Amino acid sequence: MTKPIVVTALLAGLLGGAIGVGGSALLDHQAAPAVPTLSSRPANAVDAGDVKPGSVTYAAKVASASTADIKVQMAQGSAVGSGIVLSSDGYVLTNNHVVAGAGSGSKIVVTTSDGKQYPASVTGTSPSYDLAVIKLDGASGLTAATLGDSDALQVGEQVVAVGSPDSLSNTVTSGIVSALSRTVTAGDETGSGVTVYNGLQTDTPINPGNSGGPLVNLQGQVVAVNSAVDTGQASAGGPQSFGLGFAIPINTAERIANQLLKNGEATKPVLGVSGSLSSSSREDGAKVTVQQGGPAASAGISTGDVITKVGDTPVADYADLMAQVLTYDPGATVPVTIGSGSDARTVQVKLGSSVDKQQTTVPESDGQPEGSRLPFGGNPFGQIP
Repeated sequence: MTKPIVVTALLAGLLGGAIGVGGSALLDHQAAPAVPTLSSRPANAVDAGDVKPGSVTYAAKVASASTADIKVQMAQGSAVGSGIVLSSDGYVLTNNHVVAGAGSGSKIVVTTSDGKQYPASVTGTSPSYDLAVIKLDGASGLTAATLGDSDALQVGEQVVAVGSPDSLSNTVTSGIVSALSRTVTAGDETGSGVTVYNGLQTDTPINPGNSGGPLVNLQGQVVAVNSAVDTGQASAGGPQSFGLGFAIPINTAERIANQLLKNGEATKPVLGVSGSLSSSSREDGAKVTVQQGGPAASAGISTGDVITKVGDTPVADYADLMAQVLTYDPGATVPVTIGSGSDARTVQVKLGSSVDKQQTTVPESDGQPEGSRLPFGGNPFGQIP
């Protein structure tokens, strides 16, 4: 339910002023001084139609037109989020965790920027990338978003987020790109690890309800999908973190969305190894167990090897390894470095492919049920808003 915004205005009566002037006139027959009239005249008045690309105002105007509010009504409770309009007839991109609870007996209601509401259904989901596409029933004439190039982003570049935090529709926040490549282990409010992916970091405020909404550059082009926020140790009574939001780069999201639109499902790359966070605690790198007959085994990687780099990106642990692999297309040939120093060697691995049916999670230790490491103590590195 939208929170009401209450404004209380106190009206000051003019009667007392009139009486005061009258009393003064009885004692002084001279004319009372003129009362000034106040007026507002901005020095640089800008008409909405004159807003040009390169400003937060322009980015907000463009992005708001192609942002939708999503509410999933379930048997027990509801989920809220935002979405990015992909087509005039109502295909919308959002986070998987926004619609993950949709099923028999549930109802998805989407409100577009013009205030119209539409029922919607899930076209397809990609749990490993926390992405989903839904279709609005009976929609037409919607404003589709313009997608940008996340590979062209620079640290420090200004960006704008649009969404419905706390059900406050078309809320605009702005900030910068803080980092381009972060391993995000996102969890829900219970602290459970639900997905691992590579995202960009932003200090743009992202709050519950922003999930699935656009992060745009100052040209109004979508450069990422807002998805997670780090709250630090707040849930465990520790310090609260601020300004640590995470978003899925649009170049990744575009590939997944195209597959979901075409096939109703998406694929993800397969390295053919398993591991855990504890097995990498003594040294940088991911110590792996190799799956027989898989891509890693075919490239000459053996059980017990420590992978220290994927492409040109260093790998600190198994979560890093999984996140970096997910940045590549299935079937791509990727240089993988094993070991470090004089013992390092690099092999070329042709990644396999599998249908993305479940989240990519990371076990805390070998033989333990899958779950995420909580590097800040009480909370996951990213929390889905």
